[in-house]
Amino acid sequence: MSGPFDRLPAENMMILRFAAEQDYPAMLAIYAPYVREQVVSAEYFVPSLATFSARMHALAGKFPVLVMEEAGEVLGYAYLSSAFERRSFAWDADLSIYVREDARGRGIGRRLEEAASHIAKLLGYRRIYALVTGENEASIRFHERVGYRVVATFPEALHKFGRWIDLVWLEKEVNPPETCTDFPRPLAFLPENILEAL
Repeated sequence: MSGPFDRLPAENMMILRFAAEQDYPAMLAIYAPYVREQVVSAEYFVPSLATFSARMHALAGKFPVLVMEEAGEVLGYAYLSSAFERRSFAWDADLSIYVREDARGRGIGRRLEEAASHIAKLLGYRRIYALVTGENEASIRFHERVGYRVVATFPEALHKFGRWIDLVWLEKEVNPPETCTDFPRPLAFLPENILEAL
């Protein structure tokens, strides 16, 4: 998505906006250390730019892909995606947030999560899920602070860097059960000034 509303200054001179294709290299550079050096991502290998771009393109029109920018540099990004494939799960979304390592602790993750949750609410989703590796205690605490709760832990669900790692499933409800009267709406439903209040 793009338009006159896609670049809005934040209080600390950071800009929250919808991602554009030219952001994908910077976004991939942010993601790469989470794959190569940490158990934050379950991937073994950093995807190519073509693969990463295809993932973002697959979300177009349905789910938001957001970035936080400062002085022309992308410092973090977040996106929602389908939590499950089957139609009856249409009201469930999955959240992913990644912040550049040298930009952590500045509230970027919180701003991105708040924006993603607000958009999910407006579009008519019932719940947002977050899957976090058990060793990523900082992420678990972060999600709990912004309204998520742990609903399940899967012991030794993934294997990376020579060890078994638990998987923690968190959820946040953004709409009541009655939201199921309609399927979630596309991004085009959002007002043009959607980011002004975020």
